[in-house]
Amino acid sequence: MTTILLAVFVLFAAINLTYFLTFFSFASARQQTASSPKTEAPVSVIICAKNEAQNLNTFLPAILEQEYPHFEVILINDASVDNTLEVMEKYQQLDGRIQIVDVVNNEAFWANKKYALTLGIKKAKYQHLLFTDADCAPQSKNWISEMSKNFNPEKSIVLGYGGYFKNKSSILNKLIRFETMLTAIQYFSYAKLGSPYMGVGRNLAYTSAQFYQQNGFAAHLHLRSGDDDLFVNECATADNTALCYNHSSITRSVPKNSFGKWITQKRRHISVAGHYKKKHQLLLSLFYISQVGFWVFFPFLLLTAYWQIALAIFGVVLITKGLLYFKSAEKLDEKDVVWLFPFMELFLIITQFGIFIANIFSKPTHWK
Repeated sequence: MTTILLAVFVLFAAINLTYFLTFFSFASARQQTASSPKTEAPVSVIICAKNEAQNLNTFLPAILEQEYPHFEVILINDASVDNTLEVMEKYQQLDGRIQIVDVVNNEAFWANKKYALTLGIKKAKYQHLLFTDADCAPQSKNWISEMSKNFNPEKSIVLGYGGYFKNKSSILNKLIRFETMLTAIQYFSYAKLGSPYMGVGRNLAYTSAQFYQQNGFAAHLHLRSGDDDLFVNECATADNTALCYNHSSITRSVPKNSFGKWITQKRRHISVAGHYKKKHQLLLSLFYISQVGFWVFFPFLLLTAYWQIALAIFGVVLITKGLLYFKSAEKLDEKDVVWLFPFMELFLIITQFGIFIANIFSKPTHWK
């Protein structure tokens, strides 16, 4: 029986180790510097806001201060009940580059962000579209420049990194940022290997031609979430997708300030994963299963005669993960979360299992 237990642990450890060795395709790669075009193509920055008056006042100036010669800002008021629209109009009076789309709830698309985004995209006058959220701030004045210079006749989608603001005294903050970093490691690695499967709406760019070629969000308009990851999963390929993750291209947003709110957010995100392409569902599921098996079987083997073998395997996998996390954290400016990675990883496994169970019985219904 203990021999079988060891064999199963070795299998899970080998699968898990293979994934993390594969992730080094991102962690060890240098950010390719996109050649700057002779003329910088104009860009439409699109921000969809629902009850975001305070965040717009805080973060919109960082968008307007971008050092880029030709851009407009499309502000979408998605049926807010606070004074979001008034804040938008205030900034529009100060800056002529701002265009406002005021969305009134439609019975057929009630509280559907994709409907609001579609109206914003139709309003944009430039073909290069750059998306972020109302609670996001670019971490440099070159964000638009860094993201947009990855466009070329072959590349119509640009995946960026959207992190969260740091709170050094908060364990929840570190957990949120660790989970965000792990997600980014995966989607950048898959894209690096020619199989992009998602992006994040906090920092994502694509062309209007790509949007209309894909018939917008039509394939998943009935789902409340997925305006970013499902769209990318549907149309991104090895040929049309570029990656941008240097420090000047990063955006950061306000993380949830309570565990309950974060769980609600994660439930919404995870609820659409079942609509990814089958190969991506399989690969992501196998990764999670290997994580569970690695952590579950190890403590049992410590109580057997094979404890030394189990400990050696555990050490090899853990060292590999540590190196991967450290190199990735350097790239994404998240180094302060690395040292707690065994605890963070184990806690995420337990949390994700609870979310999967919760989503079986009830699905999140609104984007906010």
